[in-house]
Amino acid sequence: MTTEMLGTAPAQVVPSLSGIEATARITACPGPDGTTVLPVLEGEGPLAVRRVRTVAGEARVALVGAMSAPLGGDRLAVRATADDHARLHVASTAATIALPGPRTEPAYYDVGLKVGRGAILHWLPEQLISAHGSDLHVTTRAEIAEGGVLVLREEQVLGRSGETPGRLTSRLQVRRAGRLLLDQELSCGPGALAGWDGPAVLAGLRATGQLLVVRDEFAEESPEPRPLGTHASLTPLAGPAALVTAVAADALAVRRILDEALLLLLA
Repeated sequence: MTTEMLGTAPAQVVPSLSGIEATARITACPGPDGTTVLPVLEGEGPLAVRRVRTVAGEARVALVGAMSAPLGGDRLAVRATADDHARLHVASTAATIALPGPRTEPAYYDVGLKVGRGAILHWLPEQLISAHGSDLHVTTRAEIAEGGVLVLREEQVLGRSGETPGRLTSRLQVRRAGRLLLDQELSCGPGALAGWDGPAVLAGLRATGQLLVVRDEFAEESPEPRPLGTHASLTPLAGPAALVTAVAADALAVRRILDEALLLLLA
């Protein structure tokens, strides 16, 4: 019996002196008749995973929040792997809200993505909301083999309606074929370096997002750099890849920009 048949219920959470420690693991590999199967589908504590309907042979997984997290002191992680020639789509059912909790320590959310040769991985979670009083460090690391395709979307909202934001530090590091493709970090909220809310960064806006697409086709025909509206841009990267960054007044506006950019980049 495979883990896929058993693993949709979250396992027992790992206790910690400072907070919850939990990891979700997803592995996709090629199956018969051009489909993709999920030999590993495991969740812990607040990180539940659910398999959803397969589309055109692509395995689809949803991350489900089983309890309030991340809170101060929590250490959460997701590991998603698309083996050679597998097709995996990972989304979430709702936004993730970083909350202060009873502890004063920061919370940590670590995402590790691996894309094999000829594999395709879509990482498309819902927004991350930094609630007042929270302190969250998010790190996303992706390793892509030559010939692999990664479509990655990240969106952050600074504060819920009518409140000031918490502290949010987000780092994205991507390697393709062993070479560094992108390494960037953004820190916002109380305690961040002065200027995070100024005209050179968020310009007083409260929602930000980015879309990264890595695919071999860009080696032959790279997208042209261009503005996408008032506060968004498309930038080609060496690799081959393209990065879209956007800031806006709210999450809906950011999602609209990134959705239009995704259609453009995958055309």
